[in-house]
Amino acid sequence: MGLLLPSSVFLLVLFTAAEVILCSGSSDCVARNFGHDSIVCECNSTHCDSIGPGNLPPVGNFSSYLSSMAGSRLEASQGQIQVNSTGAGLRLTIVPHQKFQRIMGFGGAMTDAAAINILSLSAGAQEQLLRQYFSSDGIGYSVVRVPMASCDFSTRLYTYADTPGDYNLDNFTLAPEDIHMKIPLLQRAQTLSPRPLSLLASAWSAPSWMKTNGALIGKGSLKGKPGGKEHKTWAQYYIRFLEEYAKYNLTFWAVTTGNEPSAGRMTNYSFQALGFTAEEQRDWVALDLGPALHASAYPDTHVLLLDDSRLLLPYWAKVVLNDVHAGRYIHGVAVHWYMDSLVPADISLGVTHQLYPEYYLFGTEACAGWSSPDRGVKLGSWSRAEEYAHDILEDLNHHVVGWTDWNLALDPTGGPNWVKNFVDSPIVVDAKQDVFYKQPSFYSMAHFSKFLLEDSQRVGVSSSGKTQLEYSAFVRPDSSVVLVVLNKASSEIQFEVWDPAVGYIPCTAPAHSILTVAWNTR
Repeated sequence: MGLLLPSSVFLLVLFTAAEVILCSGSSDCVARNFGHDSIVCECNSTHCDSIGPGNLPPVGNFSSYLSSMAGSRLEASQGQIQVNSTGAGLRLTIVPHQKFQRIMGFGGAMTDAAAINILSLSAGAQEQLLRQYFSSDGIGYSVVRVPMASCDFSTRLYTYADTPGDYNLDNFTLAPEDIHMKIPLLQRAQTLSPRPLSLLASAWSAPSWMKTNGALIGKGSLKGKPGGKEHKTWAQYYIRFLEEYAKYNLTFWAVTTGNEPSAGRMTNYSFQALGFTAEEQRDWVALDLGPALHASAYPDTHVLLLDDSRLLLPYWAKVVLNDVHAGRYIHGVAVHWYMDSLVPADISLGVTHQLYPEYYLFGTEACAGWSSPDRGVKLGSWSRAEEYAHDILEDLNHHVVGWTDWNLALDPTGGPNWVKNFVDSPIVVDAKQDVFYKQPSFYSMAHFSKFLLEDSQRVGVSSSGKTQLEYSAFVRPDSSVVLVVLNKASSEIQFEVWDPAVGYIPCTAPAHSILTVAWNTR
């Protein structure tokens, strides 16, 4: 499958159950159709399509990158900025004096499952996959979420301190999964990345002996009360984790207060969880986690509260952040995308930002295929790419500063996952063929992660009329401008962009497409 033909050649081959097409104009994407609404791009040890560095043309010109249900994948083109209006029916005007949040970064999670899948490939294919995410020719991932010990995307249940009664954490030790899989891959990712990676740690469960239910799974919380020995030991567990990873030159930008605290309050919850109420989380941060970090070698590590659905906002933020003792240790609010459709962004993210503008909002988990009847992997699903782009745009337009996907890579079943909670991933690894597939959602992420560099600032955009387009604009640190546009409609939409600093940019958003337009202003 590494065969490359001139771009003028259009090759159609039936290959097992999938259609294989070498698309012209798709940056050498080796396209495979698995019978869903679009295609994946296949990569192996010798070939993978790549966007390249993404440099912009001189002032007076613009670059655009298009991905679509029809099969374009970051298809690059350039054009001239016009002095006069193109006369398009719709105009999007950049309003640079309206300034909002600055971007921190985009990324995904190095779960046990992701590491297992990446390492199941040959050395050459592993390198290709890591380059796709982290190298300067890749899509610019700068955030990696790292589970502290096991989660559902592990092959077994474990923590780093499974010896009962070990309140001093004398037997705290990283797992083979960390030492032999996650850590080496994180080190390789860091080597490939042109910038330091922002590592984010989340714990799923405390050791069973610290918990009310005596198990890693199900409904259970820490024994005792905040300020008590279990709560203090659990805070020290975080410090020990940071110390052990630091031995491998891996330092963490942030920790969350724990993955999905609401899950650990659900009867018979099926995998690792640790229940907290907002009040318990507030007091644990104020009495235990905050002071422990402050007294450790890692006092600058950011603490993100919640790490759960925005359904819980602004309530959860109010409980924790209205307390001065907890609030002084917190830097941001972490949200997951599940059930976003149930609660408008305005009354959750918007109100939280309004009340607590000094705390940033950060997306820490998202995946497609998590709910029935639409579970697991769908190779080539464009509708899932649109779900990603819609959610990212909505989040960005409501003050969110970063967005983190879930597993960096899964197998064709959507695992491994010890409780069979299979989901989808932007990269799906087929170890038997020694290939991996870049899903439409990979390119959806790329339209943001590649172009919205750290410290890019969201600015205003005004529309000349009602439109089905969704969009967000940013000014990058070098003063270049990036506009991302999603068209979920089944027909093409023509429009122009007016940046008063440079002129008019003629644009077309094909049916079911994502378009990133970027230009220099000086």
